[in-house]
Amino acid sequence: MKHILKYLFVYVLFLFVSCNDSDTKENAYTSNFSTKSARTWIGPEFWSNPLQDWQVTDGNLECLVSKPLRNTHILTYKLDTIHSSFRGRRLFYARTALGQRYAKDKNEKLNLAFIGVGLRGTNHLSNALQRKDVEITAICDIDPNRIDIALKKISDAGFKKPVVYGKNEYDYRNLLNTKDVDAVIISTPWLWHTRMAIDAMKAGKYAGLEVSAANTMEECWDLVNTHEQTGTHLMILENVNYRRDILAVLNMVKQNVFGELVHFRCGYQHDLREVKFNDGQKPYGGGVEYGENAISEAKWRTQHSVMRNGDVYPTHGVRPMAVMCDVNRGNRFTSISSNATKAIGLHNYIVKHGGKDHPNANVKFKQGDVITSTIETANGETIIVTHDCNLPRPYSLGFRVQGANGLWEKDGDRIYIEGVSNPHRWDSSKEWLEKYDHPLWQKYGEYAAGSGHGGMDFFVLNAFIESAKQNIAPPLDAYDAAAWSAITPLSEISIENNGEPQDFPDFTRGLWIKRKPYNWIKSDY
Repeated sequence: MKHILKYLFVYVLFLFVSCNDSDTKENAYTSNFSTKSARTWIGPEFWSNPLQDWQVTDGNLECLVSKPLRNTHILTYKLDTIHSSFRGRRLFYARTALGQRYAKDKNEKLNLAFIGVGLRGTNHLSNALQRKDVEITAICDIDPNRIDIALKKISDAGFKKPVVYGKNEYDYRNLLNTKDVDAVIISTPWLWHTRMAIDAMKAGKYAGLEVSAANTMEECWDLVNTHEQTGTHLMILENVNYRRDILAVLNMVKQNVFGELVHFRCGYQHDLREVKFNDGQKPYGGGVEYGENAISEAKWRTQHSVMRNGDVYPTHGVRPMAVMCDVNRGNRFTSISSNATKAIGLHNYIVKHGGKDHPNANVKFKQGDVITSTIETANGETIIVTHDCNLPRPYSLGFRVQGANGLWEKDGDRIYIEGVSNPHRWDSSKEWLEKYDHPLWQKYGEYAAGSGHGGMDFFVLNAFIESAKQNIAPPLDAYDAAAWSAITPLSEISIENNGEPQDFPDFTRGLWIKRKPYNWIKSDY
């Protein structure tokens, strides 16, 4: 029997190497399976074993073993060793650098932790407390007032008191080292995002990361490399992708209403002057302080406007458009060209509300008031992205989706489809959006309404938790986080060089050609 097991192990290892023989040396550790190759890899007798449920998700081979094991062993990422178990199951699994990857049984709760319970983190916490499939096992924040607010919410919801961390800025690492945490949501100032996400992945914790995910090109690559080296998943928590109108338009795109896609417009056009300045007492407005004299976002966010001239917050606009044109899954960003206007908005606000003699009136803001970037894709689409946050204006993300058959524009809530609309006249988008309302909103819309940001916060958290429970690749993964976040440093370089186009790195290392688009038209998450 020992000889049989030995030869069987060698045979499986040979098949695995053969499946990946065409990979580059750099990516030889990454498993990319189709359903057909997966059946070949494990053998038809194992594929059809009633005690095991094999599936292929985003190129990853997964096996859900029936009770009593109750664990999903995912064959993917860096394979240091291959083991076999014959406890009546004939199960093969991979061991990553951090050990086995497991999924929760349907009846088990996800042990969820929060790093950062400021305004954004507390919103995620409040939504998590509405669920019956999670336990809040740990929270971390260096502000004791925010800890007290979070603990009260947890207690009022009838949950057990979590372990509290926050003695210093690096106490979150002690949280990540605990066994009672399966997944973590990171909602901290931008400069902490990447390092915390990397530490979470290295600790084997399924990571949910608020936007933006990275500040520099090096950080973008660090996210991708850590994900690939550890096999731990990262989801960027971009909520706008779940906005009701965006998902309806995505449904229209998938049903070819617009025809072949050609052009997109989007951005973050939001008067943030009262976010970037406050009086040190309340989070929004009332004064012109920032940095150490302010609280909440003004304490850290405004400094980016002082020191950086680029699109520092691109994901709200770009992500929905990237999904519609399948970026990283059959398409990719190839280049970006950016330009910035002069910077007068924040200075004028300080003078108007604090006086010309206020010390902050002497601050020189580097960030242009309006920054415009044009992104080109491998499939020939263009995406115009606008960052406009320092001048008085109503809120708008400026969405436009245009194809061979017509276009939709959010501003004006209008749509035109050739052959259906009256020639050269806009239709109201209302009836179209109702007709193509997404299954998720049809199912959860009423429940989601109170979750924040018009309901989309429910959907992004739901997608994160459901993915983390199964320990599968999330809808918005590490490659997405890197590609969207790279807009920031690339726009800075382009602006410094008078709008000279900058090439986008291929964070998938060529796999965008083979990766299939994510199935967004479903009703679970």
